[in-house]
Amino acid sequence: MPSSPISTYKPAPNLLRERTVLVTGAGDGIGKAAATAFASYGANVVLLGRTRSKLEAVSDQIREETETDPLIVPVDLALLAEEGCTQLEESIRSVYERLDGILHNASILGPMVPIQHYSYEQWVQVFQVNVHAQFLLTKTLLPLLTESQDASIILTSSGVGRKGRAYWGAYAASKFATEALMEVLADEVASTSNIRVNSLNPGGTRTAMRASAFPAEDPMSLPTPSDHMPLYLYLMGPDSIGINGQKVDAHSWQYTDSRQ
Repeated sequence: MPSSPISTYKPAPNLLRERTVLVTGAGDGIGKAAATAFASYGANVVLLGRTRSKLEAVSDQIREETETDPLIVPVDLALLAEEGCTQLEESIRSVYERLDGILHNASILGPMVPIQHYSYEQWVQVFQVNVHAQFLLTKTLLPLLTESQDASIILTSSGVGRKGRAYWGAYAASKFATEALMEVLADEVASTSNIRVNSLNPGGTRTAMRASAFPAEDPMSLPTPSDHMPLYLYLMGPDSIGINGQKVDAHSWQYTDSRQ
């Protein structure tokens, strides 16, 4: 995998042509940028998010700018259960007959308070959205992904999912769990399928979540979600075949092998 700047990667115009990719948290921020980028390179995208109006706006933009046909799936991941995942699998199979990738982008920050003052209800909610929902979605959709000639799963991590920091509570713990899920799944699929699984830490990015976590920070000092898209395209597309079980950092485009 390249260690050079992101800007040096030039995806082919048809990189994701005839592929289907699910993006969670697709209504805004990095999810919106990724969904539109994947579509602009040919993918049919499944837009999963909590707010229908946001998903419809992203879908309208994609329909206007590309020849692809998005599928809108309004889902509150805090309430996601196995039945909903099964229905999603059936919808994807019915509409597209295939699934070639998942970007697990959706997550919530939760309160930034000491562990002593963290409520159990809020802790459980953060883990439901950030960990349990992506487990359920992945588990249910794996059979469909195995039918792809090469499929990619990207789990969104964080710097505090690799080194914990005070007051980041359930968010940090959930991202450590995300890294563990990536490592386990990547090891399982390494010799049994054409699926590759990696985690991606976008780092400080100009998003609403970042502004909530760092209200005094100048957002103009941060890269935009679109600035990261070459790396997202690389990991989602066939150019990254063979890259599996890696912890990728968007700001340096470097990785460490979690299996060493």
